[in-house]
Amino acid sequence: MVEFLREIVAIPTINPPGENYVPCAERIGEQLREFGYEVEYVAAEGLAEHTREHPRVNVIGRLGGAPRPLLHFNGHIDVVPVGEGWTVDPFGALVRDGRIYGRGTTDQKSGIAASIYAVEAIRREGITLHGTVEQSGTVDEESGGFAGAAYLADHGYVHRDRTDFVIITEPLNVDRVCIGHRGVYWFEVTLEGRIAHGSMPFLGVNAIDKMSQFIQKLDRELRPALASRTTAMPVEPSGARHPSININGIRGGQPQGIQTPCVADRCSAIFDRRFLLEEPFAEVKREIEAALEGFDYRLKDLMVVEPVQTDASSRLVTTMQSAVGSVLSAEAPLIASPGTYDQKHVMRRGLVEQCIAYGPGILHLSHQPDEYCRIDHLIDGAKAMALATMRLLGAKA
Repeated sequence: MVEFLREIVAIPTINPPGENYVPCAERIGEQLREFGYEVEYVAAEGLAEHTREHPRVNVIGRLGGAPRPLLHFNGHIDVVPVGEGWTVDPFGALVRDGRIYGRGTTDQKSGIAASIYAVEAIRREGITLHGTVEQSGTVDEESGGFAGAAYLADHGYVHRDRTDFVIITEPLNVDRVCIGHRGVYWFEVTLEGRIAHGSMPFLGVNAIDKMSQFIQKLDRELRPALASRTTAMPVEPSGARHPSININGIRGGQPQGIQTPCVADRCSAIFDRRFLLEEPFAEVKREIEAALEGFDYRLKDLMVVEPVQTDASSRLVTTMQSAVGSVLSAEAPLIASPGTYDQKHVMRRGLVEQCIAYGPGILHLSHQPDEYCRIDHLIDGAKAMALATMRLLGAKA
């Protein structure tokens, strides 16, 4: 399991732009086929991001007899860019002091390795499962998952008509079970000004100044309102139980690197608004529109993700909790994620009601330099997945 993880970590599946998806999907497919799965590759045909230079190819493996119940393990193969601050080779998959280092070790190739080898351990013991297990490695989760998990859901590969349970192997810590996530509203605001000569700014209207005023208005009026709201979802860390708004990027005035004596007549900014299960999206957007009153603006929706949460009393949740408790000899708390992941597509597009996230990896190491996964967490996660698989599908020696 460790060596397989090292092999797929060494494939730099960097998103953006979506590099090396095909060789990574093929390596996973080879391993699944060796372990007795029927393997299929699913390209995201018809989507703009699926190009000749950067093809979006997902891999699915199926193992079992009876078609139902069907348990589907899913993990994403893409990783974020490396960034600065590394002291080891980001794609060297170094093993040191009981850890595997590299971009994607935690988020989330360790989860893919754990789920594949969890089921392989069952098979090697000669245990027969009464249903079917599927494993998928999907693309583009870091950029929304639309060519990956969403594509599989839209085309019936993961759907309530055939799928009973989905475990997404995201790294929410090996001792916890994640039942959902908050919502996301990404939007772009463009404010218009009036151009003028830089030596006579009083003859123009500076759009950057206007954006500054808008941001100050958000700080003064919206942020205190958000801080006063708290969700009942068990979001971790606890600070994320309040909604939030963040400025992702801002640009205005003359093009970068070109100096011109002009008053900026346009300024655009991208915002990231995280919202709660208790906040209807219509109200979330209405608050932004209210804050923009008095400005000459254009508002563009970039992405909307509704919050999701699986019933804490569902069979999948209680079974996974029990399995983790059996392995770690401690009760597994239920949490919700501060960010979003592919559970949104499984539940809202695939209409599968029982979906959770569980996997090895320490949450706060995601996207960090010197990212690593502890080998003992990898093993414990695989053990818990194996127990949950047998309890969900039924097993006999």
